[in-house]
Amino acid sequence: MNNPQEQLENLKEIRSILERSSRFISLSGLIGIVVGIIAIFGVIGAYLYLGIGVTQPGYYNLALTENGDLNRSVFIFLVSIFILVLLVSLFAASFLTIKKAKEQNEPIWDTAAKRLVINLLVPLATGGIFCIILLYHGYVALVAPTTLIFYGLGLVNASKYTISDIRNLGIWQLCIGLVSSFFLDYGLLFWALGFGLIHIVYGVILYLKYDK
Repeated sequence: MNNPQEQLENLKEIRSILERSSRFISLSGLIGIVVGIIAIFGVIGAYLYLGIGVTQPGYYNLALTENGDLNRSVFIFLVSIFILVLLVSLFAASFLTIKKAKEQNEPIWDTAAKRLVINLLVPLATGGIFCIILLYHGYVALVAPTTLIFYGLGLVNASKYTISDIRNLGIWQLCIGLVSSFFLDYGLLFWALGFGLIHIVYGVILYLKYDK
């Protein structure tokens, strides 16, 4: 009969197998670091294009004409920056995830990964559509906090299918988004804080915790 130590080891192994089958654990902390850096460069690019200082209030007014309509050139640039940041981030996240999964001999696209993506995309897609509605009605200033809030909801929603630290990251994004909704003049700075600095900090934490 197995001794208590062997039984404990067996239970740990069974728990590990169950966790791997229900959670996607191939996320790399480097993803947060890379995405955070990309987001900060995106915000810097936006400020340089708008030609304003980081503390200048009413930056979002530059995205509107005197009649209250969207300034097409500014709108196209900001959307282009957002799409570029999103695409580069997705490419970096996919590359690093696949790389880590191969190193750990883990499946890249299993049931847990599918559930993770679905639970993340539903709030993100909803938030994206809501942002389009805000732009349609001219509420440009609310777009930055809205993206943070829905992104945070997406992370919290998807966290049950990956490492638990993602839930804390989502809560931070929610809090930053809610606070930024009271300080609309500094939406881009809060965007850099949430998508940039917080991602980098959590990326370092996750790297030291899981990748080392």
